[in-house]
Amino acid sequence: MEEPSTHRHFIAHKPYGYLSQFRSQASREQKKNFLGSLHDFPEGTMPIGRLDEASEGLLLLTTDGKVSERIRRKDVEKEYYAQVDGLITDEAVQQLQQGVEIGVDGEKYLTLPCAAFRLETPPDFAPRTRKIRDERHGPTSWVSITVTEGKNRQVRKMTAAVGFATLRLVRVRIAGLVLGSLPLGQVQEVAGLLTSEMQADE
Repeated sequence: MEEPSTHRHFIAHKPYGYLSQFRSQASREQKKNFLGSLHDFPEGTMPIGRLDEASEGLLLLTTDGKVSERIRRKDVEKEYYAQVDGLITDEAVQQLQQGVEIGVDGEKYLTLPCAAFRLETPPDFAPRTRKIRDERHGPTSWVSITVTEGKNRQVRKMTAAVGFATLRLVRVRIAGLVLGSLPLGQVQEVAGLLTSEMQADE
């Protein structure tokens, strides 16, 4: 069954330093950057899931709550590219694949097995608005990590658990929807999030 044509869906390339929300009542966040400054979204638009303020990349938005629920299912893959401090080892990648112990809400949690591999060629992302760090502090490397869970700051905690702190984190794929060449800070309206792209993992 096709979703109602009255609903609208968007993909955005969220920049570093933006909150994955449209407004905040917290006084400390009044001067923060919000999604509404990227595009004139229709009333009722909501982000599907979140990227924390320091994370970048693919963010989906919709006016349809049912679409939001479907994409947040635990069987929907989310792929991230993480730039880590140091040259990540085969052993560390294998540990990520098998699952690592992280802290969640003050409790120990073992992440599910996942797809992970080292990126031999750094991805061609635009420079981050805030510099990562000076190269003289040592080398960095990139790793792809695909998870189906959505624990708070999970990917950052995972790389830290294997000894490689995440310096930059970019989400590049959700199910069959990819960030691709969408420019930083740009928003694109898309049709039928429940068609072939979102059914790829069913």
